[in-house]
Amino acid sequence: MTPQMWNSGAMKRELGFDDEGRPVLITAAAPAYEEQHRARVRKYLTIMSFRIPALILAAVAYGIWHNGLISLAIVAVSIPLPWIAVLIANDRPPRRAEEPRRYENAPRHTALFPRAERPALEVGLSATAQPRAAHVVDDGSR
Repeated sequence: MTPQMWNSGAMKRELGFDDEGRPVLITAAAPAYEEQHRARVRKYLTIMSFRIPALILAAVAYGIWHNGLISLAIVAVSIPLPWIAVLIANDRPPRRAEEPRRYENAPRHTALFPRAERPALEVGLSATAQPRAAHVVDDGSR
């Protein structure tokens, strides 16, 4: 192979390089856990970085305008920021369409008040020989 052919753009594209010579991603694997974690921490810190300046801004606004409503509004906006930051940071990347569902045998309906299964008739006993459960009536008096 000649040096001129190796440096040709066609050969670079054929081997999986972009126009600048950097390798092209050739896998559909999810990003590494550490990379996902860094991105989530970055999102959390970005959102939480607005909390302290908002509280300082509320104090400055009260000092300038002597209006507690403006300061209270700024503080009220900053109150849900930790909750929002945690929700966004804990969110996993969206599931890809080709990613399989893991738990397919889930019951379609769960009974609110599950009942015990009826015991099966034992071999050799007739239906009339089975002991009957006592019928309990709850009249609500205790």
